[in-house]
Amino acid sequence: GCCQLLCKPSALAQHLVRSLGRSSALWGGHWPWPRWPQLQMLRQLLQLPGPEPAVARELLQLPDAGLVALDWLVGPRGSRRGSGGGTPSSVLLLIPNAAGKVTGGLLQLGLRALERGFVPVIFNRRGHNGCPLTTPRLQPFGDPGDLREVVTYLRCRHPAAPLLALSEGSGSALLLAYLGESGSSSRLAAAACISPIFRGRDWFEAGMPWLYEWPLLLHLKRGLSRYVGSLAEVVDMDRLLSSRSLRELEETLFCWTKSCPTSWEAYWERNEPLRDADEVAVPVLCLCSADDPVRGPPARSLPLELFRSSPYFFLLLTPRGGHCGFPQRGPSRCWGHEAVLEFFRAMAEFLRAEERRKGLPRP
Repeated sequence: GCCQLLCKPSALAQHLVRSLGRSSALWGGHWPWPRWPQLQMLRQLLQLPGPEPAVARELLQLPDAGLVALDWLVGPRGSRRGSGGGTPSSVLLLIPNAAGKVTGGLLQLGLRALERGFVPVIFNRRGHNGCPLTTPRLQPFGDPGDLREVVTYLRCRHPAAPLLALSEGSGSALLLAYLGESGSSSRLAAAACISPIFRGRDWFEAGMPWLYEWPLLLHLKRGLSRYVGSLAEVVDMDRLLSSRSLRELEETLFCWTKSCPTSWEAYWERNEPLRDADEVAVPVLCLCSADDPVRGPPARSLPLELFRSSPYFFLLLTPRGGHCGFPQRGPSRCWGHEAVLEFFRAMAEFLRAEERRKGLPRP
């Protein structure tokens, strides 16, 4: 009820306002302690893991012989797939945060999408979440090269299905960079970002609450320690594993390399998420909270002018919700998931109406 939709006026924006206004996602009962975003974050970290969903893993080999992993969600064991809520054959590509951590919230969203007829698949970067690291190279913060290969593969595997993408937290940098570099050739019908990080360099330099930074730092170090031998060829592993911040770890991995060192400034010229934002040509919903302790204060962390000027960017801003939290009572513990799925449904409905109005054949 307190959400604001910031966007450039258009027929698509009017349709989205009507759809979200009718949706129960924005009007349900919220968590009883909404004013404490740090407590929400602690709740997410301490939340007991639910039953692991059944997944089918697929390894995709890239042109340089590197590997990424695609985890196709097939639902809790014994469950039956539902229908409704979106185009039944829509493929939903889920992108975890930059540390590669597949959170309980992302899995919950994937299962709810599966119940509504989507085909959800999780993208795991090189060396993340059990994906083997076959080359001494990891994916920089805003380098969409590997994601582009994945999208091409999904389009070949499901040529007739609409392709959607959703990212969580710092993983949104990858999705935003891909949309900007690809422009009208992105092959996506729509995209959504939950609690995105828009300004990568500022985010690393400002630092984050230790409650969030240290678990992510330990998670990254534990994954990298498995590849000490191969990564030692290109980076100083002692310095890497003794990093005391995410910035120091990022700088060691991608700037202080042995073969091709670069400056911090040059790194961000190539990896800022919004460097090509003017080229984005598909609808993108960004679900953000004003009290997000990870992204930082809205005045310096939200590119408000982008949402006012671009017809493709939509900012759904809520006063409270923390980072990737948006809690509520009931079986769905995150109302943000419902809002995102409603956005995808509304986009499909709008595009079908436009095709009928213009007499265009479906691609």
